[in-house]
Amino acid sequence: MKSLANPSTARLLITCPDKEGIVSAVSSFLYNHGANITALDQYTTAPEGGTYFMRLEFQTPHLDISRQVLAKTFGDTVATRYGMTWQLSFASDVKKMAILVSKYDHALLELLWRWSRGGLPCQISAVVSNHDDLKGAVEAFGVPFHVVKVTQENKVEAEAQIQALLQGNDLVVLARYMQILSADFVSQWQHKIINIHHSFLPAFVGANPYQQAYDKGVKLIGATAHYVTADLDQGPIIEQDVERVSHGDNVKTLRDLGEDVERNVLARAVRWHLEDRVIVYGNKTIVFN
Repeated sequence: MKSLANPSTARLLITCPDKEGIVSAVSSFLYNHGANITALDQYTTAPEGGTYFMRLEFQTPHLDISRQVLAKTFGDTVATRYGMTWQLSFASDVKKMAILVSKYDHALLELLWRWSRGGLPCQISAVVSNHDDLKGAVEAFGVPFHVVKVTQENKVEAEAQIQALLQGNDLVVLARYMQILSADFVSQWQHKIINIHHSFLPAFVGANPYQQAYDKGVKLIGATAHYVTADLDQGPIIEQDVERVSHGDNVKTLRDLGEDVERNVLARAVRWHLEDRVIVYGNKTIVFN
């Protein structure tokens, strides 16, 4: 599938203690090795003594050293001097993504539709479900579909089977996968599983949030895309959005409106992750979008 990114683009994400000279050191290093910086975003948590975050894009056709040497040299010189946690990636190394889903198809089909038109820069390697309802819809996009039944009795074995199917992927997306993943499963994918929660977290955690919202008489409903952690619905939030509702809306109307929000919130969060726009900081995220 066609990617939005220029294949010659590289991306650098940085987190470090804020101090003078960081931007100069990074930009000078890249300039000295033939890179052309085309985008730079930064944020610091305080005017002095805070934590500094940077996302930088640069073009690589005229590098005077290999990618491997560039990364090692940057680490040995700039990163070590400033105490950086950093990540260097290249748009030409297309990320692989797998999707877990149950029966609801709206979030899944949104991802497949955008991907099929080049709107998500990745390779979708597989869709895994605990039901076979969506097999035809997924295979129509040319994506392999796997069914792994999950029961209370076979949960350990089922998760092992899913893990085997997911190997080699860079990202896992829960597009309304109605199973709670074990802490052991999640620990193997730190900050690499994105979930769409059908409410505006931290409100209405758990089951049937639209009924909860209706019972509370809310005037706004929303959706939240977040990284998955061992604590249910408590992971770092990537993106949220809301839709205004009224006293005249019933549970079905709230659900229909909410599903539209879910589609867009999840698609944005997935794209930002694929484009290396998200830095996790504790239980929060810095999103350069």
